[in-house]
Amino acid sequence: MAEYKNLLVEKKDAVLVVTINRERALNALNREVISELQQLFSFYWSDESIRCVVLTGAGEKAFVAGADITELAELDVRSGTELSARGLYLMKTIQNFPRPVIAAINGFALGGGCEIAMACDIRLASQKAKLGQPEVNLGVIPGYGGTQRLPRLVGRGKAMQLILSGEMISAEEAHRVGLVDEVYPPEELMDKAMVMANLIASKAPIAISVAKECINRGLDGPLTAGCDLEKANFGQVCGTGDKNEGMEAFLEKRKPNFTGH
Repeated sequence: MAEYKNLLVEKKDAVLVVTINRERALNALNREVISELQQLFSFYWSDESIRCVVLTGAGEKAFVAGADITELAELDVRSGTELSARGLYLMKTIQNFPRPVIAAINGFALGGGCEIAMACDIRLASQKAKLGQPEVNLGVIPGYGGTQRLPRLVGRGKAMQLILSGEMISAEEAHRVGLVDEVYPPEELMDKAMVMANLIASKAPIAISVAKECINRGLDGPLTAGCDLEKANFGQVCGTGDKNEGMEAFLEKRKPNFTGH
């Protein structure tokens, strides 16, 4: 397992727990963190022993409180474009990672923190969490996909309100508008995230990966194209050993033993 300066990585059976570990900086997303996260997801891309990832932040205050303002202050047109490209590439990597990624939002998820949470497949939040895209307060706009993923999650109007006002919202409001999927007491968040991760990890790995891909690709095109994609992939998974094991286990009233083949 690789070592990282800003990340804590722990494998718990088939679940990889990744903690952004810059607590003193409220886990701010600087260039180094972006680079390490890119390396990590690339490193585990083909690791079939990993069936789910839980991503969270160190401490009790922040998931990721935003980008590193000291870095943002130095940006010009060229360096700003380059940084946005790096951040967008990371978010695309997380979104397209072959296994599900769960964001355990333990505190502030602002700016880049909200964007990295939105790139994950499932978002679970602490009751203490605050979310938002406050970039306009600094004279810039979201640069890591916020203007695109937020309206897809909460709708055009609410996304406009959040991005143009720069205001934060509570975990409860984020849940109400569809930005997060579940809200838990702070002390229960990681346990709940692990329960969900282990539940997903117990399912057929190929089916999980293919279902995630169908959802992601289908949302980028018309319904008819998405249904054609689903048809083709349904046929493909019907030819797997996991499909045979799942059907046999159901008929024999036993727990399936999925191997990912």
